[in-house]
Amino acid sequence: MSEKPAHTRYEHLVQMANDISHFFQSETDHEVAISSVAKHIRSFWVPRMRQHIIAHLHAGGEGMSTLAREAVLRLETDAAKETV
Repeated sequence: MSEKPAHTRYEHLVQMANDISHFFQSETDHEVAISSVAKHIRSFWVPRMRQHIIAHLHAGGEGMSTLAREAVLRLETDAAKETV
């Protein structure tokens, strides 16, 4: 049995990240929007889901909205700061 391509394997996570981003898209302060999406993902997604969406972003982030991409990047950056 062959493994699914990353874009298919993470399609549900991408959709969820985009849905969260869509909710915060109306925020007039773009930095607040990025932080809000990242905070939501950090608060409600299990570590494995966060690791997978970060991996998907590094693999090109196919299907991710701009705000979702920025938030996942922020999520990764914040996690790296916490481990230092």
